[in-house]
Amino acid sequence: MKKNLKIYLASPRGFCAGVKRAIDIVEKSITKYGKPVYVRHEIVHNKQVVEDLKKKGAVFVEELSDIKDSTRPVIFSAHGVPKSVPEEAEQKKLSFVDATCPLVSKVHRESEQLFKKGYDIILIGHNNHPEVIGTMGQLPKGSIKLVETVNDASLLDNKNFSKPVAYITQTTLSVDDTAEIISKLKEKFPNIKQPIKEDICYATTNRQLAVKKIAPKCDMFFVIGSRNSSNSVRLVEVAKKAGCKNSMLMYFEKEIPMKELKNSNIIGISSGASAPEQLVQNLLNEVKKDREITIEEVIVAEEKVVFKLPKELN
Repeated sequence: MKKNLKIYLASPRGFCAGVKRAIDIVEKSITKYGKPVYVRHEIVHNKQVVEDLKKKGAVFVEELSDIKDSTRPVIFSAHGVPKSVPEEAEQKKLSFVDATCPLVSKVHRESEQLFKKGYDIILIGHNNHPEVIGTMGQLPKGSIKLVETVNDASLLDNKNFSKPVAYITQTTLSVDDTAEIISKLKEKFPNIKQPIKEDICYATTNRQLAVKKIAPKCDMFFVIGSRNSSNSVRLVEVAKKAGCKNSMLMYFEKEIPMKELKNSNIIGISSGASAPEQLVQNLLNEVKKDREITIEEVIVAEEKVVFKLPKELN
């Protein structure tokens, strides 16, 4: 007889509105313009999604200079791009569709307005993440100072800045870690200007809330997502911090640790904002081969957000 296993399934999980929109943009572009369409950088950070889109006729490149046929359209990924990228596309006479998530675009506009109003800007984010490269690339080089940790924040003081100070953040950070960094910045700069509405996106916040609620009850916690997906990696950190030390990222090639699962009575499952739901179902089906499972979905929020497609694809 199979041993029983209780599974808490986090909700919301998986695709957010920005990811759905970005994938739709690629699929609709292929339908409208024919094959191939180029995509600069992975449209979203998930290997399965990228492989599926390749089969449909998308060609992924890292830079515009890698595009072999300049008569074909190019799509910019959901993470956003520096201003230099659309400028280069215009110089090369490439037609392009921008799939930047509207919540990332909001941070871009925020940085421009702060710059115009004469603020020195601090960006809380992860160095070299495409979203951070895109946000820093909205303004002249050196206009934005990147802070990754509380320690980075504590090293700053007024002599680093000649103007009033404001901060913005990457949209996919850990809510709690970011709160610690913000608190340190406020201690250093009591008059620091903060975003009117916080920059960490609703989907990141909701997924972290669901994980926090479930993780303390679990022997193991699985987050399905890619290793280069910032929001997925954050979910693993959140699960560990919330009390489930045995939390792991289940990426494309990773084997399910069946041996460890044998000793577990309760596990939790969530998935990053760029991971297809099918991957969650695949994991459940694998576990079912070994165990009798009961699933309880833990819902912390209902997501009804939908982002419109760019005009050229409507």
